[in-house]
Amino acid sequence: MTDVAIPETRSRRHEFFAALLRSGSFLAGVPIVVFWAFCSLFGPHIVPYDPLAEDVLNALGPPSAVHWFGTDQLGRDIYSRVLVGSRDILIVAPLTTIMATAIGTVLGLLMGYFRGILDDVISRLIEATMAIPGVIVSLLAIVALGTSEGTVIIVIGLSFGPVIARTVRSAVLAERELDYVAAATLRRENSAHIMFIEILPNILPPILVESTVRLGYAIFAVAALSFLGFGLQPPSPDWGLSISTNYSMISGGYWWTVLFDAVAIASLVVGVNLTADGLHGALND
Repeated sequence: MTDVAIPETRSRRHEFFAALLRSGSFLAGVPIVVFWAFCSLFGPHIVPYDPLAEDVLNALGPPSAVHWFGTDQLGRDIYSRVLVGSRDILIVAPLTTIMATAIGTVLGLLMGYFRGILDDVISRLIEATMAIPGVIVSLLAIVALGTSEGTVIIVIGLSFGPVIARTVRSAVLAERELDYVAAATLRRENSAHIMFIEILPNILPPILVESTVRLGYAIFAVAALSFLGFGLQPPSPDWGLSISTNYSMISGGYWWTVLFDAVAIASLVVGVNLTADGLHGALND
């Protein structure tokens, strides 16, 4: 890297971070994500009750000074379960997103760089995959492969990969015609070097934004599968599973058994999406 390039790189980084600090979306979203990440890491050490401990004598107790969010049908403290419930979803969803990003990036690079028949074949396969609702594909795959965290990660990762591939493909098509790619070709660099060393670093911003957006979808997908009984299993305090377990209690007026888990899911998804919006704005500023 030349002496001129170093100050230019530092200047771009400074402008990027300055734009983030000016972004209301980013400043609103990051604290929400950080809060739930903190709960996922330290929740078991800061909650007032064991989230798995049952107390049937105090079952379905409303919110009070003793149990801030009330208790569920087994007498478990909902406040403790909500805080600890972020742990599983913030393990599975990010791993799913990482897998989807890796798959989508490789496919997108291949499609955008080689184009031609390879691009046509992969594009048709992606279109066929995306024509089927992702939830249906996920349910069928989980039924066939069995219910486990690993299965959920693989299934959702594979379903989100094609979406990221299309974004990466578009970015590669734009970069492929630039001078630095032509210079690498003249130096007789191989295709792998050009794709992963020359092009990939220059398309990381859109990949980062798309991955952050997919993380929000992954959180919702993991919660939805748990709600349907195909994700995490009891006695996990997972939010989607807790909603599924206590959903029938709403008709009896026990709204608190579902409300706080639903709000937790919504807040985390909103926080991730706000962060993604802030990143997008800063990268395009």
